[in-house]
Amino acid sequence: MGSIDEVIIGRQGSAGFIRLNRPQALNSLTLPMIRVIASALTDFAADPSITSVIIRGEGDRAFCAGGDIRLLHESGKRGSADAETFWREEFRLNHAIARYPKPYVALMDGITMGGGVGLSSHGSHRVVTERTKLAMPETGIGYFPDVGATWLLPRAPGEAGTWMGLTGLAIHAADAIHAQLADHFVASSDLSALIEAIGALPVAASPADVHGVIAGMATAAGESRLAIHRDMIDRALAYDTVEDIQEALAREAGDFAAETLQIIGTRSPTSLKLTLRLLRAGRNSANLAECLDRELGACLRILYNPDFYEGVRAAVIDKDRNPKWSPASLAGVDDVAIDRFFVPAQPPLFAM
Repeated sequence: MGSIDEVIIGRQGSAGFIRLNRPQALNSLTLPMIRVIASALTDFAADPSITSVIIRGEGDRAFCAGGDIRLLHESGKRGSADAETFWREEFRLNHAIARYPKPYVALMDGITMGGGVGLSSHGSHRVVTERTKLAMPETGIGYFPDVGATWLLPRAPGEAGTWMGLTGLAIHAADAIHAQLADHFVASSDLSALIEAIGALPVAASPADVHGVIAGMATAAGESRLAIHRDMIDRALAYDTVEDIQEALAREAGDFAAETLQIIGTRSPTSLKLTLRLLRAGRNSANLAECLDRELGACLRILYNPDFYEGVRAAVIDKDRNPKWSPASLAGVDDVAIDRFFVPAQPPLFAM
């Protein structure tokens, strides 16, 4: 088991410990980081002296802000295989986390977005704090929710996941718990004590024992905005076309519906249509692996989509926050254009 500067691997008593160590980059993921995490999880699973695994981010700003979007952008521009390699290994890691044989405790303290959701919300024990800001913001950069989000979001109550996927807006702790992307709220000031308590469990401790430690330190997360507006969200976002959703939102009263409509109007039209199709397909999928395979096919096609490069330029490179989408409207995105994103990747990630 090895560490690199950007991921520190160790242990706290009976708990294996993974610490993302790129605070200056909000702990965003690189391919070497993914490989070290995957290797550590394999080793911890085989180690009989390890009862559970804890993963957290360094610093007080972020758990993990996502994947290294610049790498993907540059790989696509060059036509290299780096982006495909990154996605394949990241998605396999997401799948391994979802199937992990020991308690996997993700401390989602601070910004938890994109790939950070993949590292945490597939886990068995997911802890949020008062600093949590969770989002799948991809429609704002000409991309779509990946890392298995097309499995997770459709399983949120009602249409909460559709709201998250289309708007890309950040939610806080209570909303994350409502959306079933997290389980417990623990104050950030108590996380060190929580890590110590989990590590102090005997090697023979059960997953229920780990749950009991977390539940014993958890407190109420407060009121969820998504829960408060659930009736409206479920009414307006139940449609299977973005155009119908926009029309439904326009009929709704209140600031929340107006804000939702306004935000959706700023997102990439291609990304919106693709995201909704993927979320609906995910709702009808048999398992996470099926969704990850579908997402990988869409990822490979996104490298040929001008909105991806324009979105990353506006958000990450030039930072003018003023992307010029192409096509600029939903009317310009036909079904054939979206169908192209559903060509399966070869070889597939998983044998079905």
